[in-house]
Amino acid sequence: MSLLEIKDLGISFGGLKAVDGVGFEVSEREIVSVIGPNGAGKTTLFNMISGVYRPQRGSVHLDGQEVTGTEPHHLAALGLSRTFQNLQIFQEMSVLDNAVAGFHLRERGSILADMLSLPSVHRRARVARDGAMALLDRVGLADLANEEAGNLSYGRLKRLEIARALAVDPRILLLDEPAAGCNAVETEEIDALIAELAREGVAILLVEHDMKLVMKISNHVIVLDRGRKIAEGPPAEVSRNPEVIAAYLGAEEEDDAHADG
Repeated sequence: MSLLEIKDLGISFGGLKAVDGVGFEVSEREIVSVIGPNGAGKTTLFNMISGVYRPQRGSVHLDGQEVTGTEPHHLAALGLSRTFQNLQIFQEMSVLDNAVAGFHLRERGSILADMLSLPSVHRRARVARDGAMALLDRVGLADLANEEAGNLSYGRLKRLEIARALAVDPRILLLDEPAAGCNAVETEEIDALIAELAREGVAILLVEHDMKLVMKISNHVIVLDRGRKIAEGPPAEVSRNPEVIAAYLGAEEEDDAHADG
């Protein structure tokens, strides 16, 4: 049985179908990439899967349980976590404190215990900091734990956001353009980290524009264009698909026309 099953998802904004009847599956330890030209509906699809938007049609199943429209913090407790296209980092906090912030979804303490500063509160704080340090080590940032996050390079900030998403111990991780804005070296580091996470048992659903990264690490590729799925399959097969080539060439021609105008 698939870990994540997407069935016929759809949503419209102002009469425009942003996502129109998209479905696919993600299995354990699998890396599935969602690609397509700008405006294809990739981030909107992610927002429906992760509970940011409620689909107007279709369903989302996580490990056999329907979770359509479930709020993000409840999905995190069920094993689904995500990063965002735009960094959600507290720039003035330390790298360690940013990682610790990801552990709040795992806490089960009471407000009264926090107010009274009971021993259980201090124990949870120690556990969160120890866990955060372990995650920073996992993404190669342990030596920068006390550095202010705003001083990090863009690629390191991307890895910090992944560390925070891992704090809920997800079974499936949704990564929205994790290599966007990164240089070649940083992209290689992100590439290696994603592959390592999959080997360790975390399923990955990825939106990414860097086709070299997508073709290198993906087990399966989903292609969207104007909100609809136009192709899916192994990376090599998808890269040769005439509809996929036409969609990307069409997008480039539109960009050139705007640039000329």
